[in-house]
Amino acid sequence: MKLIIAIIRDEDNDRVSGKLTEAGFRVTFIASTGGFLRSGRSTLLIGVEEERVEEALQLLRTECTPARDARESKATVFVLNVREFAQL
Repeated sequence: MKLIIAIIRDEDNDRVSGKLTEAGFRVTFIASTGGFLRSGRSTLLIGVEEERVEEALQLLRTECTPARDARESKATVFVLNVREFAQL
């Protein structure tokens, strides 16, 4: 299992979260601030089976709007190994 942490622009959150949910991914959203000009960001936590990581990353690539400035990225994404997972 992997954990994808995706930091995206607030304006992309509803669309990206919706597309991920439609595709069967579970998404947790955390409001955050940072990046270029300390603008509003959304941090998405996405638990993913290893064989579906690329599918989730492709959704992020296509659904996040392009960067408006050369110093800004459309998203910052981390993919982490998960050693253990439990729902309590």
